[in-house]
Amino acid sequence: MIEYHADDYGLFPEQSRHIMECYHKGALNGISIMPNSPYLKECMEEISDIREKLFVTVHLNFVEGKPISGNRADMLTNDNGNFDCGFIKLLLVSYIPLLRKAYYRQIRREVETQLRACEEYMNGGKFRIDGHVHYHMIPVVFDALMDVVKSNDLKVSYIRFPYEELSVYTKNLHRLKGVTLINFVKVMILNALVVRNKAKYRNRLAKLGLENKLFMGVMLSGHMFYDNVKACLKSAGDILEKRRKDAIEILFHPGDVTVPADVERLTSKDDYDFLTSPNRAKEAEALKKFGSNLSR
Repeated sequence: MIEYHADDYGLFPEQSRHIMECYHKGALNGISIMPNSPYLKECMEEISDIREKLFVTVHLNFVEGKPISGNRADMLTNDNGNFDCGFIKLLLVSYIPLLRKAYYRQIRREVETQLRACEEYMNGGKFRIDGHVHYHMIPVVFDALMDVVKSNDLKVSYIRFPYEELSVYTKNLHRLKGVTLINFVKVMILNALVVRNKAKYRNRLAKLGLENKLFMGVMLSGHMFYDNVKACLKSAGDILEKRRKDAIEILFHPGDVTVPADVERLTSKDDYDFLTSPNRAKEAEALKKFGSNLSR
């Protein structure tokens, strides 16, 4: 089974409609929702009739917009109250005891608040969890997440572990466009963090009984175009069978931000560059093309 997944649903109404076009006209069957977006309720009401047909996941967010816990998360924000805590900064904080303790308290509170904000939208009464720009894999964030799950006895069916199998790409490198050194570095960092997090919480994760999925989406992040993804599917399928995974999650970002007022509301420069890129429309076209192939 393939989960064709789109991140960032609920960020803005028009951007979210672009994502849902990939469900109605394509292969999309999973979305991650932005807990701190002021438009989340409106966007979820838009899909109330089809929500149960989708893999709906909480997209823990420490990058875009403001924290739900307000000034109680002031260490994570800038003077405007918007998130301003870089990935590398929080990674370093994870290993500096005095800083870690202070950041952990605010991160834990924000994680719990964001999960509760999305609880009513979780299908089957169980949480599915991932993170915007994969911040949930940073040790101090993942530790906070696991403590929130344990202390609240939350039912969790899936946590995205963005571990990329390099052979999926190396075997098809001559057919791929857009593979960059920075994405390779991101894959190496995330793979190491996945190994750390799974090792530290092996017993607790086993008790949760999480879905065991292969993941694709970082090595070609920003360039999850139809030809690129199609070129990798056979290699991914071989690994899926060999490793006895339940399914494969393929991550796309088809939600381009085009409304001028929404563009101005973006608070992260990286999100601005990424979400206003014409590549978002190309990823939407990829999902639609995969959908047309499935319907044949």
